Amino acid sequence: MSQQPTRARGKIEDILPLSPLQEGFVFLGLLHTEGPDLYIGQVAFDLEGPFDGTRMRAAAGALLRRHANLRAGFRQRKNGAWAQLVLRDVDLPWQDADLSTLPEDERRAEADRLAAADRARRFDLGRPPLLRFTAIRLSADRVRLVMTNHHIVLDGWSMPVLLRELMALYAAQGAPSALPRVRPYRDYLAWLEARDRDAARDAWQRSLSGLDEATLLAPDAGPASTAPSQVSFTVDSEVSGALSAWARGRGVTMNTVVQGAWALALAQATGRDDVVFGATVSGRPPELPGVESMIGLFINTLPVGARLDQAEPLGDLFRRLQDEQARLLDHQWPGLADIQHWAGHGELFDTAMVFQNYPVEEGDLTAPADPDRLQVTSADIKGGTHFAVNVVATMRGAELSFRVDYRPDLYDEAYARDFGRRMLRVWETLVSDADRPVAHLDTLDPAARERVLVEWNGAPTELPGTPLHELISAQARQTPDAVAVVCDGTSLTYAELDGRANQLARHLLGEGLGAEQFVAIALAKSLDAVISMLAVLKTGAAYLPIDPDYPAERISYMLDDARPALTLREPIPAAAYGHRPTDDITDAERRTPWSARHAAYMIYTSGSTGRPKGVVIEHHALATYLHRARSTYSAMTGVTVLHSPLAFDLTITALWTPLTSGGTVHLTSLEETDVQPSLIKATPSHLPLLTSLPDTASPPTPSSSAAKPSTPTS
Repeated sequence: MSQQPTRARGKIEDILPLSPLQEGFVFLGLLHTEGPDLYIGQVAFDLEGPFDGTRMRAAAGALLRRHANLRAGFRQRKNGAWAQLVLRDVDLPWQDADLSTLPEDERRAEADRLAAADRARRFDLGRPPLLRFTAIRLSADRVRLVMTNHHIVLDGWSMPVLLRELMALYAAQGAPSALPRVRPYRDYLAWLEARDRDAARDAWQRSLSGLDEATLLAPDAGPASTAPSQVSFTVDSEVSGALSAWARGRGVTMNTVVQGAWALALAQATGRDDVVFGATVSGRPPELPGVESMIGLFINTLPVGARLDQAEPLGDLFRRLQDEQARLLDHQWPGLADIQHWAGHGELFDTAMVFQNYPVEEGDLTAPADPDRLQVTSADIKGGTHFAVNVVATMRGAELSFRVDYRPDLYDEAYARDFGRRMLRVWETLVSDADRPVAHLDTLDPAARERVLVEWNGAPTELPGTPLHELISAQARQTPDAVAVVCDGTSLTYAELDGRANQLARHLLGEGLGAEQFVAIALAKSLDAVISMLAVLKTGAAYLPIDPDYPAERISYMLDDARPALTLREPIPAAAYGHRPTDDITDAERRTPWSARHAAYMIYTSGSTGRPKGVVIEHHALATYLHRARSTYSAMTGVTVLHSPLAFDLTITALWTPLTSGGTVHLTSLEETDVQPSLIKATPSHLPLLTSLPDTASPPTPSSSAAKPSTPTS
């Protein structure tokens, strides 16, 4: 449940609009009010030398007076729009902790605990400032200064700028004249307001056109319940140097080098040729003089779409990615929500990468002229992520390093390390053989290859290539009088089912039906529907099951998308084909000889983008699955209840596997079944229903008179 920010008290100095990313943070802040706030950042830097806490606190106060946007709270105005209310004066949250009397190991542990506890405290977006300080004294001449902030007011680029200014103000005892005048954040917001939204919309629509679907590693994952974990990698110095030289020689940025490696690792991990992920840009427009020394939220996360051509050399792929991103340089300011709306998608990605070109070095933070010789010896910046996986790469000189942040509620460390190793293999291949085609890229290291090819594989199994329709014909010859299918009190024996399907197949062949054509079967669950599907398979064509109860718009979309050669909305009357022979169809009768690579059926998924997507299954894949199902589910030889619509994918198991095993299939529902099934194919959502099955479907156990599910389920 959302909770409005507290109304801050104090004199209002200015009212500012929100940047697109700030609007996103406000939305997330209202949406997720429980659990950890993953948009809280923290920097802890160690100081050596004589430390004056009162003086440092005054320097931090001067910093707030210098940057108006650090004194802003976020409120919704009467017109419904959100605004930043800049207060003239705010109280600086500051706390001191003296750990100098504790043993060394206890000091470090307690300092870490204090920092973690401060980072776990949520901010009230309506009560500025959205940053706070903790000064932890470790010894007489060592202090750890921790600044915790909400990301809505500060980005990573701002951190070194802020800390340099803080040290300069400390050296100058808070005198504002110690620093040159800073350009106000308001100027950046005005620059945003003047952007051409129409041009940006057109550019992003062109960039993301043709994208099949979002790239989501964890499409059903809810909000993160814990802070991210991370694993770190350092690129071999020789490889890192070679990468830098390769990139310079071809006019490719190291940012693109990292993006390309992540795109390839993601593509191989997902088995896709087009992937999309998030990439962080600085968001600081070069046409705004002085923007590099401004403090605030400029950073933006944008979608990067990578379409892979398997024949393209690696080097050409990286140069193409560079060119595609260069065309969007003038349009890096819109918020992600706007871009996704323009592209006609919801969530586009749940992985992202950050290339840091603002590394925090010791020398970057030392005050220019500190009379007391207070020095920064180290700095540690921590941030959060809500992405399933997030890669953060840093270039220091010629050394490239990166880390993989991951949600521990979704993945383990081994999963994250696998992604990191894939990226390392991409770079090693790029510098050794940039002409290698994408299709020949191998991102598995020797240990992973051994695991996949040996450890995870059992003894080789010979898979029969007998197609579904021939398996049913063989069963009809073996048990011709056994009941195959039952619906509404009417049944077909195996001989009747196979014979009628052969007759109908000959009728369809006479109509010109053949391989690689589709027949849409929009029939209710019935004996005629089963005969029709089997007959289509016997012709060499493929069937497309459509639930006639689907909304008309969905059915129309599927038919327009699949373009079937024939659509059956009513069964073909038996009188139209009943005079034809009932014996098996041969290749001599088919328009094209049967092939295991021909399509057997197409089924439409719900579509991760909200638009149904047809998936074509070939005969060899169907035969392999049926072989596995027949050997796994021994109950298939008994009675199976097919309770789902024919367009639902569990029909493959519950209909065809019993009919290739000599079982009997009842076309009914779980609520109406009057038989005792030996097997029910069910999804997890069906499990509660099993407790209320009639006695005939689920007899009482010996220890209880209540109906309990004793039917095997899959």
